[in-house]
Amino acid sequence: MSALNGIRVLDTATLFAGPMAATMLADFGAEVIKIEHPVKGDPSRLHGYSKDGVPLWWTMLGRNKKTVALDLGKSEGSEVFKELIAKSDVLIENFRPGTLERWGIGPDVLLAINPKLIITRVTGFGQFGPYSGRAGFGTLAESMSGFAAMTGEVDGPPTLPPFGLADGIAALATSQAILIALAAQKNPESESFGKGQVIDLAIIEPMLAILGPQPTVYDQLGIVQPRSGNRSVNNSPRNTYKTRDGKWVAVSTSAQSIAERVMNLVGHPEVISEPWFASGGERAKHADLLDGYVSTWIAQRDTAEVVRAFEEADAAVAQIYDIRDIMQDEQFKALDTITTIEDPVLGSVRMQNVLYRMSQTPGQIKWTGRKMGQDTHDVLAHTLELSEERITQLEKLGIIKLGNN
Repeated sequence: MSALNGIRVLDTATLFAGPMAATMLADFGAEVIKIEHPVKGDPSRLHGYSKDGVPLWWTMLGRNKKTVALDLGKSEGSEVFKELIAKSDVLIENFRPGTLERWGIGPDVLLAINPKLIITRVTGFGQFGPYSGRAGFGTLAESMSGFAAMTGEVDGPPTLPPFGLADGIAALATSQAILIALAAQKNPESESFGKGQVIDLAIIEPMLAILGPQPTVYDQLGIVQPRSGNRSVNNSPRNTYKTRDGKWVAVSTSAQSIAERVMNLVGHPEVISEPWFASGGERAKHADLLDGYVSTWIAQRDTAEVVRAFEEADAAVAQIYDIRDIMQDEQFKALDTITTIEDPVLGSVRMQNVLYRMSQTPGQIKWTGRKMGQDTHDVLAHTLELSEERITQLEKLGIIKLGNN
């Protein structure tokens, strides 16, 4: 039995934090019903690469989810939605603030139908404040959180990540918030024991939360963290270094003992006795010197030799991988980090495995992202027990789409 068996989640969110959070819950047994517009479908179906007409991003993001094509913006669709709400535990939505209310299915209405419902609202800027009505995406969170300002080379421009970093972090935060709400619901000592609640998650906040003590440092010292390339303002040597065979490795010396081992390894133990070497922050001020020693030593050796020497010295090093290296790496293979799933069109598909290895309640990928509306009939007929006549009428009105059409 998976940890979240018996929990039903309605996923009405798009691009990408909300849906990713729902995927994480589905991986551990929650019944996730993905609701998408019967004409437009989920935007991730048109996002990124595809093969043989199969959208590859959706193949991963839509895994373990049932798909129901339902128009929430029409009254007949919102009525069906309310019936689903009555039988669900969690709703994840990321419409702009006020949209659900305009459709007559705001939190007050939904909680009246199901007082135990956990309503999770994931937006760029939150449900209130001067920016709440703006379009919000992860890129804006990466910009406004301070991440882009501190990322990049010293004399270069602010740098954005080449993937949905803020969305991914927000997805982790969202799934955690939902699990906290579910736990509180069962805790007799919690104010929300037996009750539902509304979770308001602004994507700008989780991104800022992981960037270290910058607000406190600025508040107390007035210091704004500058861009430092691959170096750290907190320790050195910490950088990327090119090997003799043209590859790159990263070295970290966050611990004092590791910094000493690295300098012994590269043949410069004399710097260890320098007064400034005893502090990570002071070492960072001598990064040119330390990087010179490390880069010279690494440049004279092939990658395998560098990694082996660092391992023997019990120092921290890693080759900088691209996806080809990840797919071949022995550690990732041992962990089954990239696992293989069967898809009805693509055949064997490799993708990221579930996030955690749990001894008693392991997660599982049961299927890849399904066709739009593939489970509409099943959910309406069996979960809601709607008559065939009503299902046919809803289809004729364009409120739903059945997967066989």
